[in-house]
Amino acid sequence: MKLSILMPVYNERTVVERCISLVLAAPLPENMERELVIVDDCSTDGTSDILRRLAQGFEQIRLFQHARNSGKGAAIRTAIGKATGDFSLIQDADLEYDPAEYPRLLRPLLDGHADAVFGSRYMAGEQTRVLPFWHSMINKGLTLVSNMFCNLNVSDMETCYKVFRTDLLKSIPIRSDRFGFEPEIVMKSAKRKFRIYEVPVSYHGRTYEEGKKIGWWDGLKAMAVILHFWLIDDLYAAPYGRGVLNNLTGTPQYLSWLARKLRPHVGDTVLEVGAGIGNLTGRLLARRLLYVAAETDPLHLHALRNRFLRTPNVVVQRLDPESPADFSGLENCFDTVLCLNVLEYLEDPAPVIGRLSATLKPNGVLVVLAPHAERLYGSLDQSLGHKRRYSKTAARRLLESQGFTVLAATDFNKAGAPPWWAYSKLFGSRHINKLTLKIFDKTVWIWRRLDPLMPWPGLSLLLAARKSSAGPPGDTTAGRDTVPQLYSSDGP
Repeated sequence: MKLSILMPVYNERTVVERCISLVLAAPLPENMERELVIVDDCSTDGTSDILRRLAQGFEQIRLFQHARNSGKGAAIRTAIGKATGDFSLIQDADLEYDPAEYPRLLRPLLDGHADAVFGSRYMAGEQTRVLPFWHSMINKGLTLVSNMFCNLNVSDMETCYKVFRTDLLKSIPIRSDRFGFEPEIVMKSAKRKFRIYEVPVSYHGRTYEEGKKIGWWDGLKAMAVILHFWLIDDLYAAPYGRGVLNNLTGTPQYLSWLARKLRPHVGDTVLEVGAGIGNLTGRLLARRLLYVAAETDPLHLHALRNRFLRTPNVVVQRLDPESPADFSGLENCFDTVLCLNVLEYLEDPAPVIGRLSATLKPNGVLVVLAPHAERLYGSLDQSLGHKRRYSKTAARRLLESQGFTVLAATDFNKAGAPPWWAYSKLFGSRHINKLTLKIFDKTVWIWRRLDPLMPWPGLSLLLAARKSSAGPPGDTTAGRDTVPQLYSSDGP
């Protein structure tokens, strides 16, 4: 295994060499390698020359330099992009924190308990320098405000020592360029439902006379960052942008509306294909005997396993709808299959419908959620990777071709159709403004009551279809009862 130590540096010529020597000599767990990813944020005091000399002398050091001073957050963003380790630890270059405590920080990650570990200066560490009262009060006040908006109980939000699984850290977009990085990463970790642990660390804080750079103005900016990322859900980097919209992580009222429409069709044993990070799963699993949340994306699988680790009726399984081998052992297992926001990404959805049919018991129900109204197809669909939108007729024909009898076909969310048309067709936008989504969600209680009265087509299409006892064409499993061969929720 490898630890990537991410070190932003700016004008630290008096301490940086000593700090780097401590980092390179710090103890690590057995069989763990290290790399030190240093980002020089355009230092002007001679620090750059020291860093270049050290990088030439130590193979563990990888040095990158900014052409202009951009701030701590920007330097960390660069370092994250260059990290190659299994875990990433943030280390300032100012000797305030002790690298000898790396094993303590890594232990919850290596034991499999945590996705992120924060080193707290306010828990009982071995040594803590006594600093001015108001500096500590401001830190604790910012932590309190962050906890109120994150719904966490962190004791030290502003701590430098934060360690993450690198794959998760790389999936988070970092927008803050300066010290707003700390509240931003805490807010996004909370919204992503990371398992966060704290451990006590020593702290040898500097005074402003000794070179401390953060000031009262940064404290005010931190408050603004907390409020901004509480309002705006910006949780996934570009490759995972699809997950944000599909799971509608910032629209809980819309999700509750959708869950209300799905519940009448959901039986005792359920397979949800494309479960995302489990926002609908959590609303539908109550009183089900077995609920299998299936996904292909490794980050979504990880989030699902964390979320339902202690939910005995939920099983998390990797399942690619386009891979026939992934369906082995699932024949005739489920009363209900939920296929939510999946078909629009497939080149040929018919074989997938056939495979889902095979997992259903005779007379089982397939529930499909898909984008509605072919004439709304535009730039938003293209940016999300949608191959198509569906009319009711086309969706019925698809399901009936695989041996289903359509019980209900309903289009809804008519209030969302005009904004989608404007963004996608009129303006050619590739993204929906996140504040627009937030405002929409806060007014869903109005729109769902007005939905039947609006004369135009809805944005989404919901179909419920019953499997015939004969099954889809070519099916040889109908009538057989089998036991699903599933991974446990903490499986691969």
